[in-house]
Amino acid sequence: MTPHPQLSRRDFLAASALLILTPKLPAAESGTAAAEPIIDIHQHTNYSGRTDEQFIAHQRAMGVSKTILLPAGSPVERPSTHLGKSNGLAAQCGGNQSVMELARQYPKEFVFGANEVSDLPTARTEIEKYLKLGAVIIAEQKFSLDCDSEFIEIVAGLAQDYGVPVLMHFQHDTYNMGIERFHKILKKFPKVNFIGHAQTWWGNIDRNHDQKVLYPVTPVTAGGITDRLLSDYPNMYGDLSAGSGLNSMLRDEEHARGFLGRHQNQLLFGSDCNDRIGRGPGCQGAQILAAVRRLAPYPKALRKILYDNAARLLKMTGKAPPPPPPSAQ
Repeated sequence: MTPHPQLSRRDFLAASALLILTPKLPAAESGTAAAEPIIDIHQHTNYSGRTDEQFIAHQRAMGVSKTILLPAGSPVERPSTHLGKSNGLAAQCGGNQSVMELARQYPKEFVFGANEVSDLPTARTEIEKYLKLGAVIIAEQKFSLDCDSEFIEIVAGLAQDYGVPVLMHFQHDTYNMGIERFHKILKKFPKVNFIGHAQTWWGNIDRNHDQKVLYPVTPVTAGGITDRLLSDYPNMYGDLSAGSGLNSMLRDEEHARGFLGRHQNQLLFGSDCNDRIGRGPGCQGAQILAAVRRLAPYPKALRKILYDNAARLLKMTGKAPPPPPPSAQ
């Protein structure tokens, strides 16, 4: 760079130093697409009433290359849906047809999953229908059932037949109960990849975790149930989405750096964010991205978490897609 002729050498050096010290805004903050490819493995249609247009703008603002759309099960009133209170994944989320239609409308940006309330007699038929139509994952399994029940085994059997993973929402006394027994399912279905998500999954990175606490804030003692499952079972993965995933990193950043490095081959970026903008402090997805970028121990680990692991797990092979077009907002 050559100094401007009207500037003194002192002014030039001061201006140059200011440019060097000024931090670059993340892609979502600057309004430009991210340079790195990103797969968001956890999003929903109609999330808390968000429109498709708002959702598409949100994902583009975050700089996401490809989004996995996770449907809710059928709206039914039975104990597994808390008599209907948990229908729509307890967040008004759209079902199988909704996610398939959006993915087919925007095939370069979205792919879709299949789901059903797993203790319904028609669960296998419903999930299989959408797997045959191109679903790449069974998710999000978020029902009031034991995590090692016969119904989870039915889902696991389907996943094995079609070579797709299963994403499970673990929440103490509410969804997929009994995480301390989940190793039985991992042993019984070694060819099926499972993805852990939500409060009880992320709380259990801590060996001293109190299961009744959904968002712990204390420092982490490594070696909890989640840490052990990821270490002992190559078919176990972790979804960093939602407030629980973000909290797992921010509550103890020193532990988070080691955890992200230790399990870099089995961790996946997800947002699970119902924000309508896709940037700023109100966007949970943008906050998770920022935390992963800051805490990943080195660039190769970051690339795995943001893209490579999901591409491998979901069989999205080939050249990484380009960043999405800039948001219209």
